[in-house]
Amino acid sequence: MSYPGRQAPAAPDLHSLDTALTACRACPRLVAWRQEAARVKRPAFRDWEYWARPVPGYGPVDARMLLAGNRTGRMFTGDRSGDALVAALHDVGLASQPTSTHRDDGLELHGVRFTSPVHCAPPAHKPTPAERETCRPWLVRELELLRPTVRTVVALGAFGWQAVLPVLAAGGRQVPRPRPAFAHGTRVELPPAEPDGAPLALYGCYHVTPRNTFTGRLSPAMLRDLLRTAAREAGLPAR
Repeated sequence: MSYPGRQAPAAPDLHSLDTALTACRACPRLVAWRQEAARVKRPAFRDWEYWARPVPGYGPVDARMLLAGNRTGRMFTGDRSGDALVAALHDVGLASQPTSTHRDDGLELHGVRFTSPVHCAPPAHKPTPAERETCRPWLVRELELLRPTVRTVVALGAFGWQAVLPVLAAGGRQVPRPRPAFAHGTRVELPPAEPDGAPLALYGCYHVTPRNTFTGRLSPAMLRDLLRTAAREAGLPAR
């Protein structure tokens, strides 16, 4: 059994899960890539200390909304994807500040947690399906631990959507068959996993990549509207 398959189910809480995750070396290609990136630094960050490990989720342990999409560094930090997402969250009242620049910049998320289907930075930002499968136990356990509070999940991009659906099924949710296709604004309601549980709403959102935000495929208004809708359904006071 893989390291994620052994360690993730045994984690009693999110802190333990995140700690175990940062020691993962299950995917040789990703381990080699992250270590090389830390050795051969980008010129703009030559003086920075690189993380060079898997990136855990970020946000409160009692989050009511989960954002799932593939990014590097502290989740959605220090790149233009993070710039767009955190600015939108701040605009609707779910982030303490409009920027996310580094690990100790003071950013706090209000009722929202960031996570990723693949927790290591992949070459060309493209993890393989096999790497996604290897990493899946972390996300399965994360959603299990968040089950008492989380009410909406926003999947960023088709890759995030394709990763989240089987994770929800593995956690006991009844996922429609055939599985719903990804599109921006798609909403799928999943019934409770237990008799006394709560339903969960899954939203699809175009990923906040520069390719989408610079071309207008995903405008700031579109992103704010979707986040606001998902947050309010989760019971968060989004403005």
